[in-house]
Amino acid sequence: MHFRPPATSFSLYTILARHFSSATKLPKLPNLSKIPSKYKPQAINQAQKALTDYLHTTRSLPYLYAEHISKNSLFSLSDAVSKVKFSPVTFSKSFERFLRYHPINEFEFFYESIGINYNEINGFLPHNKFFLCEDLGVLNVACALSGFGFPWNSLGKLYREEILIFGKDPVELSRKLNGFKEYGFSNVMVIGICLVFPYVLGGKLELGNEIDALFGDLRKVFIDFDLVSCVEGNVDAWVEVCRKIRVFYDLGCEKGKMGELMGRRKIVFLQYPEEVLVKKAEFFSRLSVSKSDVGLLLLEKSKILDFDLEDRVISVSGFLKHLGMTENELKSIAQEYPYALGRNKMANLPFVMRALDLHEWFFTKMKVGNHCLFGTYTIGNPSEDLDKDYNSRLDSIQSSKTTVHTLRKLDFLHSIGFGENNMTMKVLANSHGTSTELQERFDCLLRAGIQFSKLCKMVRLSPKILNQNPQSLEWKIKFLCEEIGSSLRYLDLFPAYLCYDLEKRIKPRYRFHTWLTEKGWSAKTYSLASMIATSEKSFLARISGIHPAAPKLWFDFISNQNCSNDWQGCELGNNVESLGRK
Repeated sequence: MHFRPPATSFSLYTILARHFSSATKLPKLPNLSKIPSKYKPQAINQAQKALTDYLHTTRSLPYLYAEHISKNSLFSLSDAVSKVKFSPVTFSKSFERFLRYHPINEFEFFYESIGINYNEINGFLPHNKFFLCEDLGVLNVACALSGFGFPWNSLGKLYREEILIFGKDPVELSRKLNGFKEYGFSNVMVIGICLVFPYVLGGKLELGNEIDALFGDLRKVFIDFDLVSCVEGNVDAWVEVCRKIRVFYDLGCEKGKMGELMGRRKIVFLQYPEEVLVKKAEFFSRLSVSKSDVGLLLLEKSKILDFDLEDRVISVSGFLKHLGMTENELKSIAQEYPYALGRNKMANLPFVMRALDLHEWFFTKMKVGNHCLFGTYTIGNPSEDLDKDYNSRLDSIQSSKTTVHTLRKLDFLHSIGFGENNMTMKVLANSHGTSTELQERFDCLLRAGIQFSKLCKMVRLSPKILNQNPQSLEWKIKFLCEEIGSSLRYLDLFPAYLCYDLEKRIKPRYRFHTWLTEKGWSAKTYSLASMIATSEKSFLARISGIHPAAPKLWFDFISNQNCSNDWQGCELGNNVESLGRK
């Protein structure tokens, strides 16, 4: 059995010091200001003993589980302590009396003790029940899991992620856990697996094949490739290993087909922290490639996990050359995507590649074995790809009153693939809002279906598109595609469309031109850009040339609040017909 020992005096003082510290970011314990600081550990310790005795003696819980509850419910316990008058001599007896005559909600203590966040407990409490004996099912399952070796204060993870587990027959559940050991797993291995993949205990029939596939993979990794000999025999160690394995399944790697590859690359699960795996996966996932391919890349080319993909500075053209791009190819890139060149951070490389529309080419380079080029790349000389105009403007920003705000916006532009060059500074000067707002607007346009590299070109040509709020952008795109009947490709030619007011400019001018055409007054078809981008003076001159009555009709139209597609049924439509005949 693997039970956690009772908290020592030292650990209790450590916990209390952390919780009572004014600097802690954890939820604050109930106010114990009436208890002098030097007596607080003593009060909590005495309250834990009294609660253990109460649950065991009065409520008839087995002593071990009563102690688990009292030792792991610090917030609920402190709340109870705050309601009892404190005296160093009499507090222990006073608290025992409080429990005897003021019955507590035992479920609050239980749920906190198994690891449910104190602030979330109310969402789990059963209605009109206060004593565990009123609903023994959850407690009995917890006891069965603890008896198998699950750490008591980790059971909340199972409860949150797979609540069906706590509705099972404890005997059947124990039988199922022991059945997992038939794969060759030890108790601690089974516990690690269940804590990381709780659905294996959930019992949903439709997951049967998936569970079999998972256990097949894990058997190969743990037993066939002898990972077990490299991992400490405790629950925490196996939870850590299983969490690393889960990173690859979360990327979409297919269960049942990963065992051998994971086994051959078991060094990945022994040498690298989970945080490293997650960060590297996030880095390559930003290339907008299949996440399962990212998982396979990290396993097959595990040397990538050693490389710094965050802090290094790169020359974009220098890095492309390092990857094997020819001089002619570099010239072509410079002509089409000049705003993406210059220096940038390695962390921004995935979006740089997407801005250059080279993300698939780059990822293929990694898959076929060029991943080691990450480790051998360095900037050739201190002046390589430095833009003097950019640095001059940067100096001005750093001496301005809005340095932090402007630098964050600049970081945003670099993060979407814009390099350290003068073009980026011009875009920066025309982009208004916080970096967060700019990111939201950019993401909105991506969600609308605009290709990343094309969107960067649009921002380069018309930076003010990032000054529009997301809802406005959505409405303009909807009008473009649904009423005008155009496609998003039109924005490649006329990105400034997104900068004009939809209700005051785009809709009225487009609908007026459409009406003129339908009436046969305009023989010429005008482009959307010429309808919208023309100044008011030029617009009036044009429609006057189409028909002398058109300017009068236009002013009547824009003054009318009902800007509908069909004018025939409204007063304005009748006036238009009358003026047309004249």
